[in-house]
Amino acid sequence: MLKSKQQKPPWLKRRLPTGPTYEKVRDLLKSSRLHTVCQEARCPNLWECFSRETATFLILGDRCTRDCRFCAVEHGPDGPPDPDEPAHVAEAVFRMKLSYVVITSVTRDDLPDGGSGHFVQTIQKIRNKTPNTRIEVLIPDLQGNREALNLVLMAHPDVINHNMETIRRLYPIVRPQADYDRSLMLIRYIGEHSLGIPVKSGLMLGLGETRNELIETLENLLQAGCRMLTIGQYLQPSKSHLEVIRYVPPSEFNELRNIALRIGFTQVASGPFVRSSYHAKEMFNALQSKDLS
Repeated sequence: MLKSKQQKPPWLKRRLPTGPTYEKVRDLLKSSRLHTVCQEARCPNLWECFSRETATFLILGDRCTRDCRFCAVEHGPDGPPDPDEPAHVAEAVFRMKLSYVVITSVTRDDLPDGGSGHFVQTIQKIRNKTPNTRIEVLIPDLQGNREALNLVLMAHPDVINHNMETIRRLYPIVRPQADYDRSLMLIRYIGEHSLGIPVKSGLMLGLGETRNELIETLENLLQAGCRMLTIGQYLQPSKSHLEVIRYVPPSEFNELRNIALRIGFTQVASGPFVRSSYHAKEMFNALQSKDLS
């Protein structure tokens, strides 16, 4: 069993920005009956992102059919998706004046399409309300259902993200209901059928992975067509979740970023506090600028 009693190092201590903007965004989300992955997954960047008027919206409810041992989202959906949720998200995007939004979801293995239709409706509602807003989707593996994946592809979001999360050996421990090869297949399928939509993925460190295993995973992702990558530190959400095996120093995150860029990734964000949607707008804009140059 993965176990550690390490204390958090100094580089993981940060001041939490609050203020009127943060409170405004929090109140807006509450009044709209919306969920954000920022809140549900207890993201360490919540205060920063809210204070910058950005958020990653969590659709399909706030409970997941899976029970991954690293994730703080509650287990067990108790009903069908809210049919009004896509419109509520679009309204929040409009009121927050977002030029870039990330839409993610809990995993809904109880739905025939895995919730892909709900993603499509949310994309369409946002486009109808704020046509100039860029939309990134962070999708679950949809159980490898290509019909469901094609629905998302045909909605043509600006970026499609699916997180690998960890290396192959740790999947049975970290993501027991997921499958490394299925996630890799999904990323490859997106890369082959996305008509130019950038493919993104993310990894978390500190769960017992080795350097060689990380490099192998980077190479797997690159060969599958992934262009954008985020690498961050795993932080234990509660005592019932997997404990941190190792706190990776910032210097190693910088080294991994350089390795990823050297082998062929176009955009890489790597650091202790990096999460899959952290500075997503900046990464997309940098990618666009590079493609135009």
